[in-house]
Amino acid sequence: MKITEYPDREMMAMDVADQLASELEACLLHQDHASFAVPGGTTPGPIFDVLSGVGRLDWSRIHVMLTDERWVPEGHARSNTTLVKERLLSGPAAAATFIPFYADGTAEEEVPVLSAALAPELPLSLLVLGMGGDMHTASLFPGAPGLEVALAPDAPALNILRPESQPDLRVSLAGHVLAGAMSKHLVITGADKRAALEAAAAQSPLTAPIKVAMTDLNVHWAE
Repeated sequence: MKITEYPDREMMAMDVADQLASELEACLLHQDHASFAVPGGTTPGPIFDVLSGVGRLDWSRIHVMLTDERWVPEGHARSNTTLVKERLLSGPAAAATFIPFYADGTAEEEVPVLSAALAPELPLSLLVLGMGGDMHTASLFPGAPGLEVALAPDAPALNILRPESQPDLRVSLAGHVLAGAMSKHLVITGADKRAALEAAAAQSPLTAPIKVAMTDLNVHWAE
């Protein structure tokens, strides 16, 4: 795990966006497409704003997906899809292919179908994660029903979780999918999350799910 500190969040957003663009560009030199998984939440928004305007990338060969999603339709106030489409998939980046983690119907019926469709995207070319103060990442919340299944080595690529602290059912990439990404980045802000990350290093993925992705993880932090 490598931690890079930034003087402020604006500088972090600009630098991380530049690094992600360079990695995507390098990936496309050797592969027909790049699979790019990104988080929801407010922290990555400024990074998306910068990255979406990078015109040198062949966005038509980049497949964008979320690390996790709430089981709510696009346009819902809590939809991560809405955030990504508004902040990342605009400008030149609008040419990218978006892979949804929601479909009309029940999660029990639709998630296996959505999961199977991810096979051509694995291993992920590039992964960006966020983390909560409780050390959750994606929708892998400590103690959430479904967590042990999602952390199993043979888990499906996409899993259903029901965090008791959250109002919505969640779907999340499995722990092994996050761990197996070819390049991994974590973006966090504030002293509390920095302390949580450091504490997670001594815990198991069941109590600190971010632990699954810590090997070769590039951490970007600003106060």
